[in-house]
Amino acid sequence: MAQPTPDRPAGAVEPSRLGDEGAQGRTTISSVVVQKVAAIAAREIAGVHALGGGVSRAFGALKERIPGSGTTSTTGVSVEVGEKQTAIDLDLVVDYGARIADVARAVRRNVITAVEEITSLEVIEVNLAVNDVHLPDEDDEEPDSSRVE
Repeated sequence: MAQPTPDRPAGAVEPSRLGDEGAQGRTTISSVVVQKVAAIAAREIAGVHALGGGVSRAFGALKERIPGSGTTSTTGVSVEVGEKQTAIDLDLVVDYGARIADVARAVRRNVITAVEEITSLEVIEVNLAVNDVHLPDEDDEEPDSSRVE
């Protein structure tokens, strides 16, 4: 147990140096990592149909068809990552009938929890933009553009 000092009362435990970057090195977390974690956490919430607006979803669908482009789409997610904090912006498409305020609250809570637990970065804000509502009868598949096989 640590010795009492004016800034540390008796009985206080001395903090671990394991996380002290000056002593053992530096850890940098890429914005792509935060984007992927936030995208997965947002999609886990019932009522979230997709991330991104119409144009960004179409671009993301094309990008996913390119070999080697990765399997986790971060379409609709933008982040700013500092040394200790991050800010996240999400564009959502919500299922028709879902209460948007409840979905937004759940997305924000899940994204903050996931990003903070996985990256140890403090999430200072999660901004959500609901860009569309997915109707049950909308077809997600693109129509076959070719008339012949």
